[in-house]
Amino acid sequence: MAERAPVEDWRAGGFGVYVHWPFCAAKCPYCDFNSHVRGGVDQARWRAALLAGIAAAAARLPGREVDTVFFGGGTPSLMPPDTVAAVIGAIASAWRLAPGAEITLEANPTSAEAGRFRAYAEAGVTRLSMGIQALDDRDLRALGRMHTVAEGRAAFDLARAAFGQVSFDLIYARQGQGLAAWRAELGEAIAMAVDHLSLYQLTIETGTRFGELAARGGLRDLPSEGHAADLYLMTQDICGAAGLIGYETSNHARAGAEGRHNLIYWRYGDYVGIGPGAHGRMTFAGTRWASETIRRPEDWLEAVERDGVGETPLEVIPAEDQANEMLMMGLRLREGVDLARFAALGGRPVSAAGVGTLVDLGMIERRGARMAVTEAGRPVLNAVLNTLLNQ
Repeated sequence: MAERAPVEDWRAGGFGVYVHWPFCAAKCPYCDFNSHVRGGVDQARWRAALLAGIAAAAARLPGREVDTVFFGGGTPSLMPPDTVAAVIGAIASAWRLAPGAEITLEANPTSAEAGRFRAYAEAGVTRLSMGIQALDDRDLRALGRMHTVAEGRAAFDLARAAFGQVSFDLIYARQGQGLAAWRAELGEAIAMAVDHLSLYQLTIETGTRFGELAARGGLRDLPSEGHAADLYLMTQDICGAAGLIGYETSNHARAGAEGRHNLIYWRYGDYVGIGPGAHGRMTFAGTRWASETIRRPEDWLEAVERDGVGETPLEVIPAEDQANEMLMMGLRLREGVDLARFAALGGRPVSAAGVGTLVDLGMIERRGARMAVTEAGRPVLNAVLNTLLNQ
């Protein structure tokens, strides 16, 4: 039987708090996140429920130091700044914020106001992540976005004036997008970006409007797998040449500007999820647990008000599953994973046969005590993981 994982293993990744705000002004047709459009939101009830969720999590994990906080969604920039301030204050009181803690808030250009951004910064937000998604007005309309390119650029400028760090997202492999068009757009994005870009391939998810259209054959000019791969490889080359290194599969940054909250996920640290549909990984009582909160916003709100918590039953993560999760997350990173940590988590070393095969194929490389996916292996990461996890 595999040994139980060390209680303090999570310290290798750090500790973060994720706060989910589930509301949007409109639902994008490609989005399968837990986001909802509502005619009105009782801000006082939601603020109280978020604070109650923090108190419940802190009672379970007392004495922690919080490295990062991330307000995700939905559209957190629709939150009143005083609610953001109250949440940050509650986290700082329930635990303690690490010196220089990263506190990120996601924003859409349509909710960008100079005064609002300044208020978020005054509340304690240190980093803004903007959902710009495209620098082409026609494609923005096709993606269901409510802003124009000019509005996106203006919002970015407002954010740069208010925050020390600003990242923005773009989606590529869009309908009818050629290599030359993406090269030009990516060049514009790099000229705008100071230190961080998140670049995601468009994926068609079941249960979304795009998923329904695709199932009926109504979503035209989607790229082939080969063309999408070419777009991905070109993205890595262009960003790398500009000094924005792909430190993770979809994220590019200058040295020192990596998104620290997501690094907690990829380095397999501990994190708590506050708000509807939020997930967590927590180590306590000598065990690592998976948590998930109730998904539907109104159901979560009522459960918190009734019981003080709004989560489904915790699940123990067996040692072998912990090791596999660590591998799946860590190999997304350019830095790779610590093989000794994998062995300690799962009670066994990673498959020597699988490693040998993938090294021979040029898909992974050993760097002392670490293992990382090569440039050739990154586009086929799922196949690499399948080889390592199933031998």
